[in-house]
Amino acid sequence: MPTPSRLLSRRAILLGAAVAVLPVAGRAAPPPGWRLMMVESPACHHCRAWHAQIGPGYAASRAGRAAPMIHVDVDGPYPDGLALDRRPWITPTFVLLSDGFERGRVEGYVGARHFHPVLEAMMREAGLSLPGAPG
Repeated sequence: MPTPSRLLSRRAILLGAAVAVLPVAGRAAPPPGWRLMMVESPACHHCRAWHAQIGPGYAASRAGRAAPMIHVDVDGPYPDGLALDRRPWITPTFVLLSDGFERGRVEGYVGARHFHPVLEAMMREAGLSLPGAPG
């Protein structure tokens, strides 16, 4: 039978290990695969325009099927583990991520007419295949 001091030291080790794991377990990691991260601000009128004009159909679009969107406030918090070229400061900024690494970026909103062509060109340049795209 273990002595009380030895039992206490085992409990202390287990408690210490559990406490060390908790901060890691509670953090949000970037989702795996291709994602489009929209960095926005509640005060951004271009962000509101994007949400009104593009947002409702984005998930069903070729780009949306290839790179589902995650939304992040410009002031954070950002998902842990991101490898960005630089911190976004223009809103909206659309950052193409592959397993958490930045592969491309569009800063600002170019309007409903040009958004998908600009975004899809950036995606193709990054090596992302778009569903239903020719060739």
